Amino acid sequence: MILEYSFIFKYLFFCLLITIVLFSLSFFLVYQKPGIEKLSAYECGFNPYGDARSKFEVRFYIVGILFIIFDLEITYLFPWVLSLDYMTVNGILVMYIFIYILTIGFLYEWFKGALDLE
Repeated sequence: MILEYSFIFKYLFFCLLITIVLFSLSFFLVYQKPGIEKLSAYECGFNPYGDARSKFEVRFYIVGILFIIFDLEITYLFPWVLSLDYMTVNGILVMYIFIYILTIGFLYEWFKGALDLE
């Protein structure tokens, strides 16, 4: 039973390893010099103006939600690719249908203008 999930465990281990390596490299390789201005509330050097709770356009939220949706759906492809050698024609067909539906949804959102920020 555990052998059936070995690909998922390998995938999770690989993701964890990449995350640790990237965080470690960014911590050790980046020049870090904290100063008074850098530790202040606003790094840009001037005092804030206006209300901090200004409203954003709805398009920013739509693009963010669409990114999360498509990003999560793309993560379903990684276990499929790892177990591609052991799949039957039915499993491959189902994933091609999934990719087709995902592509149609993305093209629909693109042509409707949901990704335009103008």
